[in-house]
Amino acid sequence: MLGRLFSLFLLLLLADALAACGQPPPEQSGGRGGATVAEATGGGETTAEETTVSEPLVPGEGNLIVYSGRTEDLVGPLMEQFEERSGIDVRVRYGDTAELAATILEEGENSPADLFFAQDPGALGALAEEGRLRPLPREVLDRVDGRFRSPEGLWVGTSGRARVVVYNTEELEPSDLPDSIYGFTDPEWEGRIGWAPTNGSFQAFVTALRVLEGEERARAWLEGIQANDPGVYPDNSSIVQAVGAGEVDVGFVNHYYVFRAIEEQGKDFPARNYFLKDGDPGALVLAAGTGILDTAENPEAARRFIRYLLSEEAQQYFADETYEYPLVEGVERAEGLPPLSEIESPRIDLSDLSDLEGTLELLQETGVL
Repeated sequence: MLGRLFSLFLLLLLADALAACGQPPPEQSGGRGGATVAEATGGGETTAEETTVSEPLVPGEGNLIVYSGRTEDLVGPLMEQFEERSGIDVRVRYGDTAELAATILEEGENSPADLFFAQDPGALGALAEEGRLRPLPREVLDRVDGRFRSPEGLWVGTSGRARVVVYNTEELEPSDLPDSIYGFTDPEWEGRIGWAPTNGSFQAFVTALRVLEGEERARAWLEGIQANDPGVYPDNSSIVQAVGAGEVDVGFVNHYYVFRAIEEQGKDFPARNYFLKDGDPGALVLAAGTGILDTAENPEAARRFIRYLLSEEAQQYFADETYEYPLVEGVERAEGLPPLSEIESPRIDLSDLSDLEGTLELLQETGVL
């Protein structure tokens, strides 16, 4: 396990280095040329360099220590609301989801964290495989559909995020787009695609592609997109802005970034979401989620926090403020967002998305990283 952990750290460090300095700007790797918007947009996604600790992480009675792969701007208000309602002092270490999971494994029984709040289920699955998560109460698990929680009851989803293709509405109609993610390997899409290979959600999608379709077909897709000279961006927000600016025609993102761009720039913003069909891997629905560490000193505080995340108030916050899917029945989703039941997503056990190491190796081998 230590050898695997060391390899994962090396791969993550390589990915960070490439994201910071090694990737060519979009106008040099396809796209339409002209001024790039990538540097001008905030990603809303924590990277390793942005890891923060607001207070000393010393376990103690009456406090809750959270390792959060979700960014402070997204979930900080929920932390504050929970503190006000519970009287529990919440201390948070924000960082990249995969690196925080690796840190928990490295810390072992000395980890100060009570709870891990992950951007994607793969990292939670990795901790579950190593026996680092403790079972959650049945009444907590039962608030969420079975597809968005651990089969063993070790973690639970808190909000949903669908993978989509964002497209420029001035250049394309939905009828111009293929039904499958594999359609974008066609040479007609050369220079017209934007992607973010260092992004955690993209890597979770590639992991799902490997699980659903097999290693060789995933490799073929990556090589096919590479052959089409895609624009490389640091995150989902940058892709959406690039599509809206006409740098590229399409991009692979999570659904809610288009909603945020429309909120900021108005309904005339020329980009919209396209949901792939027939259980295609490109229509994967991921879940942000959380679990309690086996070494937690304050497990009851952690359970109270999870109950709060699954409360109607917190679920409505995800719907209204982050445009993610609420996972608790009866909570209204954002206006304009199709119901989860209408998304033709592939059926997959999200706990199976734990092999980030294998995905990073494949991204390296294909030259994507």
